[in-house]
Amino acid sequence: MDQTVSPPLSKAEQSPLLPPQIANPVPGRAPRRGRSLDGLRPFLLRPRTLAVIVVALLALAYGGREIYLRFTHVYEYDARVTADIVTVSSRADGWVVELPALEGTRVAANDVIVRIDDRVAKLRGDALATQIQGVQAERQRLMAERRMVKDQTEAVERTRTSAVTVKEKALAALRSDLELARLELDRNKSLYDRHVANERQLQVAQASATKLESQLQQAQAEYEQAQGSLREAVADRERLGVIDAQIDALAFQATNLQAQLSQQLVDVQDRTIRSPVPAVIDRTFVQPGEYVQAGQRILMLHNSGEVWIEANIKETQVGELRLGQKVLVAVDAYPDERFTGHVSLIGSSTTARFALLPTPNPSGNFTKITQRVPVRVKLDEMPKPLSPGMMVEVEIDVR
Repeated sequence: MDQTVSPPLSKAEQSPLLPPQIANPVPGRAPRRGRSLDGLRPFLLRPRTLAVIVVALLALAYGGREIYLRFTHVYEYDARVTADIVTVSSRADGWVVELPALEGTRVAANDVIVRIDDRVAKLRGDALATQIQGVQAERQRLMAERRMVKDQTEAVERTRTSAVTVKEKALAALRSDLELARLELDRNKSLYDRHVANERQLQVAQASATKLESQLQQAQAEYEQAQGSLREAVADRERLGVIDAQIDALAFQATNLQAQLSQQLVDVQDRTIRSPVPAVIDRTFVQPGEYVQAGQRILMLHNSGEVWIEANIKETQVGELRLGQKVLVAVDAYPDERFTGHVSLIGSSTTARFALLPTPNPSGNFTKITQRVPVRVKLDEMPKPLSPGMMVEVEIDVR
């Protein structure tokens, strides 16, 4: 039996990863490449090698996609959900008797959210309404008195006007008779001087003229008296002006009281505070039974259907933005949801201009800092409710 030991293999021959040694090529003949590729194929088909190749290809694809998106999209990770927060305050002093809207409660528009004690305000309104009724009653009385005085004055004026007319006509008749009597007296004097008429005829003519003169004087006095009575009747008409002035004063008083009543009714209505919009109660600052003063804030709310995204974009990227550009929004609170929107407003000033503390540069040392411009993103739809202050990430398509 042959008990010889085979010589040990070299490291190259022992390693399964290395291809088998190729014999020294014969001069003048090309090496056989097929055997080299046959040795490399098992190495490439190993699972670990395939995994490395796949990971490398995915990394290249992801890197290429990121480079492409960096040129066609603007990203901002420091963005927040924003809404108009309404602070509801009281316009009147009083005790809070009811607070039906608690924190987190959703209310519809015009729903009661706070009630303040309104008993005293209602009593003041009732007192003003009573005063208005009294003034209106007094005004009605004066108007009735005016109608009565007007009727009486017109009746007396018509009567006395007729009396003046009668006296005037009688006075005119007496003047005609007196004129005729004086002509008769002159004629009798002429006849008496020629001894045609006797003395008795002259005396009769003289007596007739004297009597008519006396009657004329009496009629004149009666006529003047009638005119005086007529002037008194006309003077009574001035009472109507006095009554009219009193009626106008009462009308002004009623108008003033009505304005006070309207103001008091507004005060009563202000004690029942209603929600101006469909909203969510964010925070309350008082409890039922507490006393509030005019101007004191009671609660804060916001319209849950009117929220938007506020993103502060670098000034170097604002030039690429346009109104209406599509925006994808990722909300930290809902990682599995995607919100869509569009650019609705591009700020006209940087956020630094609204800072409470200005940043002057008195030393002259200047360090350039990229400023931020606020951009508002209006959401097209909201799969989930959003609350003001939530952190979001925006991706603006600027293509």
